[in-house]
Amino acid sequence: MVKKNPLSNPYKAIGTEKLYEMVDRFYYYVERDDRINHLFPGDFKETAFKQKLFQVQFLGGPNLYIQEYGHPMMKARHMPFVITPEARDAWLENMYQAMLDVEIPEDLRDFLFQRYTMTANHMVNTPD
Repeated sequence: MVKKNPLSNPYKAIGTEKLYEMVDRFYYYVERDDRINHLFPGDFKETAFKQKLFQVQFLGGPNLYIQEYGHPMMKARHMPFVITPEARDAWLENMYQAMLDVEIPEDLRDFLFQRYTMTANHMVNTPD
């Protein structure tokens, strides 16, 4: 039997339940992180819901975000916010910790972190 490469479809490798748990853990950390929590509304429930739909799509699952909200237009949606290298680093650190918490396997975690890093770098719109 040929074993499929988990990196070919990260969404399938992680699964919906674990992915949603990872997003919830991420926002648990973000809410407590003063380097970044000011960029989010006081109630993280709607933001977490949107992030879950986006992550499903971003990682190779169905286009749930597009169906609900249209094209993500990541850069445009983030332009109203001041996103510094410090905020980027906070986002990445909190996501990495969330991946550790839900026990994403190391090879998959490294792959995801590379993708998240590229995306986070793209979102920076203000120097320190």
